[in-house]
Formats: sequence, structure tokens, C-alpha cells
Amino acid sequence: MSDGSGAKIAIVAALRREVRPLVKDWRVRRQESAGRQFTFFERERTVVVCGGMGAECARRATEAVIELYRPEQLISAGFAGALAPGLPVGHVLTPRTVIDAGDGSRTDTGVGEGALVSFASVADRGQKAKLAAAYGAQAVDMEAAAVARGAQAHGLRFLACKAISDASDFSWPGVERFLGPNGQFRTSGFALYLALRPWLWGRVLKLARDSRQASLRLCQSLAALSATRLPPSESIFQASAALKP
Repeated sequence: MSDGSGAKIAIVAALRREVRPLVKDWRVRRQESAGRQFTFFERERTVVVCGGMGAECARRATEAVIELYRPEQLISAGFAGALAPGLPVGHVLTPRTVIDAGDGSRTDTGVGEGALVSFASVADRGQKAKLAAAYGAQAVDMEAAAVARGAQAHGLRFLACKAISDASDFSWPGVERFLGPNGQFRTSGFALYLALRPWLWGRVLKLARDSRQASLRLCQSLAALSATRLPPSESIFQASAALKP
């Protein structure tokens, strides 16, 4: 698709494990943009790029996929933490509003329901409560607002599709220190950290199970979105909503 034919839908995720069930048998292409290497997964008129965790990584991946594939629509996809109590793991949220907690700016996607807030760091239980009170959002991520800003700058349609990977009362066990400069998670370092802290093992095992469930639900929704081949916006939302647990 990078030979000039373009892509109709570009999906920007943070980590490959979020979208692995979707792209496991897709064509892989590694390309450079702005001096950085990116791995793209291609199938028909859809492309997926995993840019790393955080707003800056999402911005770079968004610019790269726009430059190389010239999509008609951008989708920010991946995991999100629940802010609303009772929002279950595996729930797929297609938010009508994406909020940037950094400056308070809002993007109306034109479809979906509820709100997603993008925060600069991994939100623990206390921060989730503050974000819920401040923005009235149902979930929090780190990247969607950056992808939305890139779509707006290029006049592209934008949609967010997020699967809940952790409940509102869940606190991540100190993972931020294991994020590399490219936004990728340093698994080996985290494993060593855990080996010395057995009281965290149960929480991490639960997160791993919940993340696998969230990934499967997310990829089912993304497959449905890709299959729509850009119908009217309301049909896109309906395709995602039909697969919610």
C-alpha cells in the first residue's frame, strides 16, 4: 500500500500485544519516517502501526502512517483504564468525545457515546478518581488525543476504539519506569522487578488475564470496523457496538 495506492483505514495502537489477534497473519512492512523506523501491518486497505506508549509516540506514529499511506480515516485503538465504577474488563468503548487532559481540548468524533480522556502517564486508582471527577469521562488512555490532533491537522476522519483492560479501582504496579524512550515496554526489566516483589504477583497475573480478554474484544471490534470499508459514520459505530460484551 505504500507504493501510492494508499490505505482507507489506518489504526494507531501503542503496543503490538494490544492488536496481536488482529494482525497475526497480516503482511509486515518496516519503513522509515522522519528518521525513525516503524513496523506496519497491512491487509487489503487497512494498515496498523504500533507506535509505543504515550502522546509523543502516538504523534510520531500518526504522522508516519499519514505520510506513507495517505489514509482516509484514523483510528486510535488499544487499551484503556476504566474510570466509571462497574465498567467491565473487555468492554469496548467508542467514545463520542476525546479529551486531552494536558490542555482540556476536546475532539468530537461525531459517533459513539461517552468520553475518553488522554492523560500524560499511567493512571493509578487515585488519579482515575480525579480524572473521572474532572472530566466526567468513562475511561482513560495515553494516546487518543494525540492521534485525534493529527487527524484534525490533516483533515481526516477520526475514531477511537478502546477496550477496558483494568477496572477503576486497579492500580498499575509501578510500570512507568520500564517504558523505553521509544514508548515500548521493557519486559525483562519488569520481570526482574517483579521477581523481588512477590506481593505483586497476583495483581500482575490478573492484569495479564484481563489484558488478553481486552485484546480479543478489541480485535473483534477492529475487524468489524475494517470490514465496513468506510460506511457512514453511524454505521461504523454500530459495527463496534454490536460486538460489546
